[in-house]
Amino acid sequence: MIVSRRKIKGRVSAGLAAMGVAGLVAGGLHIGAGASSAAPSYASYVALGDSFSSASGVPNQVDLLCTRSDRNYPSLVSKAVQPGKFTDVTCGGAVTADMTGNQFGMVGPQFNALKPDTDLVTVGIGGNDIPFSEILVTCGLPGVLVPVGSPCKTLYNVGGVDRLAAKVKAVGPKVDGVLKGIKQRSPQAEVVLVGYPVIMPDDGSSCWPVVPIAPGDAPYLRDITKLLNTVLAGVAADNGVTFVDTYTSSVGHDICKPPGAKWMEGILASGALPVHPNALGAQNQARQVLAALGR
Repeated sequence: MIVSRRKIKGRVSAGLAAMGVAGLVAGGLHIGAGASSAAPSYASYVALGDSFSSASGVPNQVDLLCTRSDRNYPSLVSKAVQPGKFTDVTCGGAVTADMTGNQFGMVGPQFNALKPDTDLVTVGIGGNDIPFSEILVTCGLPGVLVPVGSPCKTLYNVGGVDRLAAKVKAVGPKVDGVLKGIKQRSPQAEVVLVGYPVIMPDDGSSCWPVVPIAPGDAPYLRDITKLLNTVLAGVAADNGVTFVDTYTSSVGHDICKPPGAKWMEGILASGALPVHPNALGAQNQARQVLAALGR
């Protein structure tokens, strides 16, 4: 996790107070009295982001167009910090351009939720700018047809150039623009950029045919997720905002694990959209955000 320098002093005292943090309760997060009394309070919290932030498919879906759950990590964070006002405009399928443009032609810009008095913003964005959906098709289909070697890596690597890695690196300037846009609209806000959790097993293994990724492509796709998080962490540091690492804490809870152990749903999903965090994954995302806030 990368923390802006202007927040370090406050985070030290808040971190000591966070010893009062209790565990998950009834699908949410319970905060001990010691943490809530010492940690800063927020007048207005705005949540921005894509389907990994909206918790697409996780019950209860309260916005079907944006596939937004009332158990997504922004909702859990809000219950814990109890801001004066909470606005969640996370929306499945969102790309960085949807921060300032209309999504689906009918969902207004997410930045419309930002106000001068907004003092906490969480944002999880960038995956759809690659986009993730392309990776699923490009890597999943060869994995079904050619379940050996690394057909996906071969497709993306042409002439010594990894085109997928290049697409991931190109996300950086786009997210940089998002962070700068947030600061312009809400200059006093504490901004938290939330990274992406583990998807494929961190040890590089595969679970074909449960997940139709060829064995040689499993470590390649693992490294692509890590590269995306590295890019996001770098952009956060450049803008002096907090980056929340949700990958490390989710290792061992990938799409190949059995129900109850996996925090990321596979192709045959139950309780979330395929290849998306389930309720357990959303709870872990919330835990990491709250830790970054000193809760």
